Amino acid sequence: MKWFTRIRTICRTVYRHGLIEPAAAHVRQGWLRMLLNAVPRPDAAAGTPVPVRLRQALEELGPIFVKFGQVLSTRPDLIPPAYAAELAKLQDKVPPFDADLSRRQIEAALGRPIGELYAEFETEPVASASVAQVHKGRLKSGEAVAVKVLRPNIQPVIEQDLALMRLGAGIVEKLFADGKRLKPREVVAEFDKYLHDELDLMREAANASQLGRNFAGSDMLIVPKVFYDYCSRDVLTIEWMDGTPVGDIAALREKGIDLKQLSRYGVEIFFTQVFRNGFFHADMHPGNILVADDGRYIALDFGIVGSLTDYDKRYLAINFLAFFNRDYHRVATAHIESGWVPPDTRAEELEAAVRAVCEPIFNKPISEISFGMVLMRLFETSRRFNVEIQPQLVLLQKTLLNIEGLGRQLDPDLDLWATAKPFLTKWMNEQVGPKAFFESLKHEAPDWAQILPALPRKLNALVDETRQQEMRDAYIHLVKIQQRQSLWLAVIAMALVLLLLFK
Repeated sequence: MKWFTRIRTICRTVYRHGLIEPAAAHVRQGWLRMLLNAVPRPDAAAGTPVPVRLRQALEELGPIFVKFGQVLSTRPDLIPPAYAAELAKLQDKVPPFDADLSRRQIEAALGRPIGELYAEFETEPVASASVAQVHKGRLKSGEAVAVKVLRPNIQPVIEQDLALMRLGAGIVEKLFADGKRLKPREVVAEFDKYLHDELDLMREAANASQLGRNFAGSDMLIVPKVFYDYCSRDVLTIEWMDGTPVGDIAALREKGIDLKQLSRYGVEIFFTQVFRNGFFHADMHPGNILVADDGRYIALDFGIVGSLTDYDKRYLAINFLAFFNRDYHRVATAHIESGWVPPDTRAEELEAAVRAVCEPIFNKPISEISFGMVLMRLFETSRRFNVEIQPQLVLLQKTLLNIEGLGRQLDPDLDLWATAKPFLTKWMNEQVGPKAFFESLKHEAPDWAQILPALPRKLNALVDETRQQEMRDAYIHLVKIQQRQSLWLAVIAMALVLLLLFK
């Protein structure tokens, strides 16, 4: 019955916001398109752009659909730019749940009463979202902490909405003209994984610890300490961080923070995470960033992170450098070499498409050029070449747009390329130069120390195995010849017998 009620709510919301007609335009079957177009149009939706109506419908359907819309907003390879821009406005803010529920959730998760766990615990939450809320507290040892608590009984609600999304994805794939290309079931599966990762606060704790180790002693970024004795899947306890919201420019100026330096720090932090560590905070919007009084960034909320292989990092660096040198042929060949486009893609065609995307962008002053927009336009172009955009690259593009927007909010004259190019050039030289060769040898030395002494024996074994295989092949070949000869002898003998019988 709950499922039926939820389906009815979804259908009514879709109808009330006038989303049936725009959906009908993409339906493959003519008879169904005619049927959907015959549905009366609601007056309330008249005059409102379709992307706005879609955002309003998702907000009305609740936090899980809001999160799904936020994920879609980062997929310009799947949805048009107008929809991506509108869905990016979705806000994940819901009223807090009861403080008694929060206390019971913490006590059940950590196995002790609140009074034994914390010297102080503020019942009024300082922040609330669809999946969790945050309380301020203090440990018995004196450290001020932020205590993040999952909403009680959130799992059944999520599973129900995800099941309905999977059902809807199957319908879209079968009925819509672009259904197969959009791969709606894969998109929902990716969202399912993202959401379940966010429901395990031990993962967030581990992400915070990793980022903290990567930036230990940094003069650009502070990462709060994790208190693992006060953590579980449902509760996260980390160091409380005092700072100024990064979006409060007036307060930052009043405190004497160097905004130009702060904007450069943001770019350097991003490229350090991506190219040095291959591990990056993928949700660095202004709501998750504070600024300490000493001018360093403070990162918060580590539920979403991205990781890149050495392979991804190398081709990203090649692409960025090629973009800003306007070497579109190298961009095209790098895409093919990296496997980001099908191997049978003609480099000349991809080069022409990339040139058409990039040239209008590069007609602007270089200080106004957006890396994130370059990637977004390329993702849009990728539709023509059946490119399957990797999830980590989508997270990267989203994070880059956030960093650029933040950097230019702090310093409108920020020249992102001037800050990034020396970093990328140095990184590429370290990867392909003599220093990189010797570093690689040093890194692989333990493995070589084991492999080299055993190499003659392994080569001998390989030769013996090759010889044995050759002998086996020769024996099989000989047996087959003998079998054929025996067959022919049997046929001849049978023919002679028949001749003697019927003579």
